[in-house]
Amino acid sequence: MKNIALNNIHVALGAKMVPFAGYNMPVQYEGVTAEHLTVRNAVGVFDVSHMGEFLVEGENALPLIQKVTSNDASKLEIGDAQYSCFPNEDNGIVDDLICYKIKKNTYLLVVNASNIEKDWNWISKYNEEFNADLRDLSEGYSLLAIQGPKAIEAMQSLTSVDLASIPFYKFKISDFAGIENVIISATGYTGSGGFEIYCKNEEAEQIWNKVFEAGADFGIKPIGLAARDTLRLEMGYCLYGNDINDTTSPIEAGLGWITKFTKEFVNAEALAKEKEHKPERKLVAFELDERGIPRHGYDIVDGSGNVIGEVTSGTMSPCLQKGIGMGYVPRILSKVGTQIHIQVRKKAIPATIVKLPFYKG
Repeated sequence: MKNIALNNIHVALGAKMVPFAGYNMPVQYEGVTAEHLTVRNAVGVFDVSHMGEFLVEGENALPLIQKVTSNDASKLEIGDAQYSCFPNEDNGIVDDLICYKIKKNTYLLVVNASNIEKDWNWISKYNEEFNADLRDLSEGYSLLAIQGPKAIEAMQSLTSVDLASIPFYKFKISDFAGIENVIISATGYTGSGGFEIYCKNEEAEQIWNKVFEAGADFGIKPIGLAARDTLRLEMGYCLYGNDINDTTSPIEAGLGWITKFTKEFVNAEALAKEKEHKPERKLVAFELDERGIPRHGYDIVDGSGNVIGEVTSGTMSPCLQKGIGMGYVPRILSKVGTQIHIQVRKKAIPATIVKLPFYKG
């Protein structure tokens, strides 16, 4: 197991540490619900330094990215971030990612921790044709996600950048907490606003300490990965390994909006056909109509008890106080308002397909 740079701080704070993607990671501190509500109502800090960062540079950086990702990175201006995915050759997804345009011919790809090696090998295979300068920076960088409606106000004293002026999915490289050349990105995985801070491992402790000093009057707290999962699920954001994987296509996963057929990319032809003819199944969101908690892997059944799908993500929503989840069902049963059932142990609990997000703020 690898330790992230701030491992000792999390242990000292009483975090429950668990192995995740090869790293010891803080899964919770005071409890999932309390941490979840801190982010929804105030400001919380996640240490997500296990995420992977690849630097892609050179004249062929953009052609390589265009080939291996589904979204159109040619639209990016310097200071833009873009959600995308790596399609595989079998109508599945290698990983989802965020692409940052740092400067001309320089991009940063941020990938999931559990897929760092797989993603690196995937990009490297295609880079044999393009010969872009590709570097894996994952081991040397830390990533803090400062999330919540009070994030801007709480963090403004730490930087000369006007945080309120950074639009969603834009970033600045500037001073932060006494450190120069920090990426301050208006991105996140919670739906409650805030920033993601990229810094070198040796800078992480200073930034962490100053963030908590600056946020003290705003109720700032450390938040674990368990609350990160419930927060993202309330927004209907896909989690790789649950809602998307090597066997799910971006079209059936509802990611057609990041799949742009204005360019050539891996498996584009097959995905374009799937979009045209409509996928056989779709990822849907549902709310339980009665008490119960849907979990990953539970069967989705029809009124007669026939299995029609499987729950990919599920939880008890701290904000809605009801069971919510996502899963794949046949397209003909995927309309909003359709009644389905979730098999929770021996009971088939009625549920209704709903429009995302679950949490509307």
